[in-house]
Amino acid sequence: MTDASQPDTGLSDDELLRYSRHILHPGIDYEGQLALKQGRVAIVGAGGLGCPAAMYLAASGVGSLTIFDDDSVEASNLQRQIGFTSVDIGQAKAEALCARLSALNPHIRVQSVVSRFTEATGAPEDFDLVLDCSDNFATRAGVNKFCVSRRVPLVSGAAIRNEGQLCVFDSRVEGSACYHCLYGDLDESGGAANCAESGVLSPLVGVIGALQAVEATKVLFGRHQDSLGKLLLYDATGVLFRTLRFSQDPECAVCGNTPSPRP
Repeated sequence: MTDASQPDTGLSDDELLRYSRHILHPGIDYEGQLALKQGRVAIVGAGGLGCPAAMYLAASGVGSLTIFDDDSVEASNLQRQIGFTSVDIGQAKAEALCARLSALNPHIRVQSVVSRFTEATGAPEDFDLVLDCSDNFATRAGVNKFCVSRRVPLVSGAAIRNEGQLCVFDSRVEGSACYHCLYGDLDESGGAANCAESGVLSPLVGVIGALQAVEATKVLFGRHQDSLGKLLLYDATGVLFRTLRFSQDPECAVCGNTPSPRP
């Protein structure tokens, strides 16, 4: 575990300089940067998506990042997982990535959890947001159930071969869909492809991971409403972005019968 101290309130002189381009941004300014500093984000998966997402969030000044991953760095990861170098081979991914994040920004707090994310790994007050950067449907399903039951927003990304997907879910919003509404009961037994079997274009995961970081900042700013109910599809072969709309499934086994949040 890596844990750097973090002031509870305000921005130091060093932080004001570091984040000056955010503070100059009329859509962010001081209050927005403070919202990032106060943010507590869980990143599930320290792979091709998790590395760029975590690095951009760390650089942006998100105050608390918790990295979940039970895997170790292998040589084949280095083609796309930019949080690691050759000297990290054999180390736990979560720990190696946290070390990189601490070096990138000593003003934030980072924590590694060398295990898979499950519904029992966190409490409602632990996280303001979860990024699903995992590579299997079992983990994605578990992350979705956690986020729905705890009323935590979720930014989900996926990439395979030359294709990527991105979606934002927020069960705090009445009538908002969840991951299960969109994908149902998918699992690997149905022949779902993965990067280990089908390959993936290295920069593609950077594109989707960076977009996850963008959406994460919007959630922390409270300006993500326009992203809900939309599935972003990216085809790197045709350089094509498409957006598909979807809505909550009233019969969804995960969120369909969940009581609406109190006003």
